[in-house]
Amino acid sequence: MICVVGMPGSGKNIFINTARDFGYDIIVLGDIVREETLKRGYSLKDSGKVAEMLRRELGKAAIARLALDRLKNTPKIVIDGIRSYEEVKEFSRYYDCYLVAIHSSPDKRFKRLLKRGREDDPELYDEFLERDIRELSFGLGDAIALADKIIINDSDIKDFQEKCIKFFREWEENV
Repeated sequence: MICVVGMPGSGKNIFINTARDFGYDIIVLGDIVREETLKRGYSLKDSGKVAEMLRRELGKAAIARLALDRLKNTPKIVIDGIRSYEEVKEFSRYYDCYLVAIHSSPDKRFKRLLKRGREDDPELYDEFLERDIRELSFGLGDAIALADKIIINDSDIKDFQEKCIKFFREWEENV
């Protein structure tokens, strides 16, 4: 199992799309939070609030626990959107986990989120910073710091896609 961590807009989706091209099944933890948000009757803009509620109710590994029910018996799986090292530890109870961090500067990430335009993406830089602080409060920084591999996304999409392809080629040669 490969677990992916990174701040919003860092390039996790490009990594995930590359994983799909290599035949990996994908579980997106953010999708679980968005589903839970709608199930509880909130707007998607409130998904951060619901993520906080879930972690208060079920602990720091809450989203990982919810994801475990969705995992198939497959040898090639990527978990997207790790938000704490506790989530990695939860998955590690059942799988051998390799943690990959995707890193990019705040300025580049904010510009990417503006282009992406998902309903729960911030529109103002102050909202972006507030979201980053909330994400870091979940323990995201600890997970990034403890990653087995860090991939820097500091250039264009094509260059980062090549880095992701190189990672998966090397990974598959060594696993």
